[in-house]
Amino acid sequence: MDINLKDLSLSDYCYITYDKVRYRDTDRQGHVNNSLFSTFLETGRVEILWNPNNPVSDLGCSFVIASLNLDMINEIYWPGQVDIGTSIIHIGNSSFKIIQGLFQNGKLVGTAISILVQTNDITRKSQKLSDEAKNKLKFYFKIYE
Repeated sequence: MDINLKDLSLSDYCYITYDKVRYRDTDRQGHVNNSLFSTFLETGRVEILWNPNNPVSDLGCSFVIASLNLDMINEIYWPGQVDIGTSIIHIGNSSFKIIQGLFQNGKLVGTAISILVQTNDITRKSQKLSDEAKNKLKFYFKIYE
């Protein structure tokens, strides 16, 4: 599956949320510092994976990022907000792949592909996803053609 994330609009993602751009997020060039792109991506992941009313990870487990490929496409400016689209495109035995798009005022500003792995909180080693966890992830699963 070869997806060109630059071709996706915000509405193409399974889950959409937003984050507020703060003045303190800006740098000397007057735009949002590049480190904040990862923070915006985190907002999109957290609302799906760590919802206290419906956590995805299995009991005694957590998710860690094994890989993050981030492309910063355009600048983000204050004031305003960043809209965050998130979908899951692959679910494996103990890991899954997420794609995300960041948008400001309808304009694509960043894309990311991440691989997250479920790990056991005690052993810190990967742990197979239960059928229940996989079913929760499937709610955000989408095949892009």
